[in-house]
Amino acid sequence: MEKKPVNNKKIQRNYFIVSLIFALVIVAIIGKAAVTSFVEGNFWNDMGNRAIRPNVPVPAMRGDIYSADGELMATTEYAFRLYMDFWADGLKEDTLRKYIKPLSVELNKLLPQKSGAQYETDILNGWRQRENEAVKIKNGADPKIRKSREYRLNMGDVNYLQLKKIRQMPFFKQGANKSGLYTREFVKRTKPYGTLASRTIGDIYGESDKGGKNGLELAYDSLLKGKPGIGTGQRVQGRNITVVDVKPVTGKDIVSTIDINIQDITEKTLSEKLRELDAESGTAVVMEVKTGEIKAITNMGRVREGVWGETKNYAVSDLSEPGSTFKVASMMVALEDGLVQPDDPVDVGNGVYQYGGFNLTDHNANRGGYGKITARRSIMYSSNIGVAKLILKAYGDNPGKYIDGLYRIGFNKDLELEIPGYGKARIRHPKDSPNTWSKTTLPWMSFGYETQIPPIYTLTFFNAIANNGKMVKPMFVKEILENGKTKERKKMQVVNEQICSDNTLGFIREMLDSVVNHPQGTGKPARSDLVRISGKTGTAQISQGAAGYKAGGLSHQVSFCGYFPSGEPKYSCIVVIRKPRNGAASGGFMCGAVFKKIAEEIYVRNIIYNPEFAKVDSTLPKNPKVKSGLFEHSKYVMNKLDVNYTDSLNGKWMTAQLADDKLIIQDRRVSENQVPNVVGMGAKDAVYALESAGLSVNLSGRGEVRSQSINPGTAVIKGQTIAIQLK
Repeated sequence: MEKKPVNNKKIQRNYFIVSLIFALVIVAIIGKAAVTSFVEGNFWNDMGNRAIRPNVPVPAMRGDIYSADGELMATTEYAFRLYMDFWADGLKEDTLRKYIKPLSVELNKLLPQKSGAQYETDILNGWRQRENEAVKIKNGADPKIRKSREYRLNMGDVNYLQLKKIRQMPFFKQGANKSGLYTREFVKRTKPYGTLASRTIGDIYGESDKGGKNGLELAYDSLLKGKPGIGTGQRVQGRNITVVDVKPVTGKDIVSTIDINIQDITEKTLSEKLRELDAESGTAVVMEVKTGEIKAITNMGRVREGVWGETKNYAVSDLSEPGSTFKVASMMVALEDGLVQPDDPVDVGNGVYQYGGFNLTDHNANRGGYGKITARRSIMYSSNIGVAKLILKAYGDNPGKYIDGLYRIGFNKDLELEIPGYGKARIRHPKDSPNTWSKTTLPWMSFGYETQIPPIYTLTFFNAIANNGKMVKPMFVKEILENGKTKERKKMQVVNEQICSDNTLGFIREMLDSVVNHPQGTGKPARSDLVRISGKTGTAQISQGAAGYKAGGLSHQVSFCGYFPSGEPKYSCIVVIRKPRNGAASGGFMCGAVFKKIAEEIYVRNIIYNPEFAKVDSTLPKNPKVKSGLFEHSKYVMNKLDVNYTDSLNGKWMTAQLADDKLIIQDRRVSENQVPNVVGMGAKDAVYALESAGLSVNLSGRGEVRSQSINPGTAVIKGQTIAIQLK
């Protein structure tokens, strides 16, 4: 077949046309670029600057707070708030309506605060709101009308694991552009051990970048909060995002002096007594004698009828009249000045003594009083009249010398505690306040009135007695950590090297021993067969302002302060209870009993038995009973005891069953947003599980949980109180 000749002219013409089109496009692009750069440049620069915000602070992750035994007491967790943007570019109504029912069902399963029908209704309401806005915008409505791109999906917050599940739900798994789902990330402060030492650990203002509010969170805020980074804020698809330019520096960690086991013992024992007495509030603090480390501190106040919680740090901030515990300081001053001897006689008569126009009474006045006693017995009997007469005889003509003696001990010194808002002892001197010094001031001050002393000061004084006269500052923090390594180790600080002579100290310690261990001592309820306790009771009427002092249990503060074991003291402790409604106000029967339980449990847990005296009981099972709870804790103990067990756990919660001399460890289901089953758990694990679920816990008894007031599997209502019974 003959080939047609090539038409070069036609090819050249087509090439020219194509080239011309490309040239025109290039010229148009260059022209548009020139207009944008030179004519509209200022406009677009302004638009860009409005969309970009430089030097945006990027919050640092707040450091953690640990107990002395390494348990996490305060930490920062990520949380997410869920929103839907119904103006998202890829969101289509037909797709939304196709998936809304299965989506709502899945949301209800994971977040049961709403029913599936409620989720469906809420999401459709959001879409209708978007349609209404679209109509208004189309019809040229007020130009101030803005597209609402932040429709809150769920009022609660979710954690990261929940968010991962939500992103895999029907419709949402299509991505943010097609589903409109987006989140706002923030951090929140949580306390894994709930109320344990809560007021001392402290709180923060809202989110962690706003700083500490009280307690150690405030005292060490500059270290905990770290160093914020720097970012650039941008507005993308109607939402603000931050691009990090300089990374933030995580805050340092704090290791407190709190011992979780001692704290648990102290809080549980005090809480039980407050419920028994129906008291307004109570405080208990345990201090390590040699170092001054606070091993436990609990401050419980009545939140509502039948419920107590950490409301205020009474131990460090409460300025109240200490009552009879202060008699020990008065006796120490008089003995040290050589103006009183332990066996000096004092006649307290029938228990009523009139002085300065007022009646001064002893607690046994209705039984005829103590008659003639000695100085040492005025402490053992806690005689107001005995101590007042001795101090009046010694310092009546020179009360300033008595106050100087109290200052010599250290009561006027600022302890400079690590807890913000702490109170300072107020003991006035006649030369500084002559207008308020009356004839009755000296005798009433001698047995604990007309002074204001926080419980922590009284404890510091008794701790010095136990510490051979050396007064040390109470410590709440042991170490500062950076990246898991010790950055700073706190040192013991001495407030007063020697509060009195060894001779005086010996007499005082004998008196405190007799208060508890003599058959007629007022502290007899604190006597223990396990550990020898020394201390002093205190019972004081609470002033009602202009009304003065009122009789009756509702207006009393009772206390007991002391140390144990008496011979070689390791711990000191103070217990204070305010306004008990049940029973006759008594520092011995009320606070002494609490002190005894705390001391016995601490002592028993720290005893090291001689293996030679331990015999194997062949009747005992080879494997011990293991409570349900957190596996890691039980695993440590079982490994140490060489317990034969097998486990096939997928989670962190466990239950144990005995089969053929072997423990079988199995999963114990603790579902999110449902009340967990804590029956069979110990107190610590049960409280942790329940408070992690958002419940407030009211526990009674000891041992393992036998019953709970809300059935397991019930949907959690945040803040609801659940009662658990241990036995």
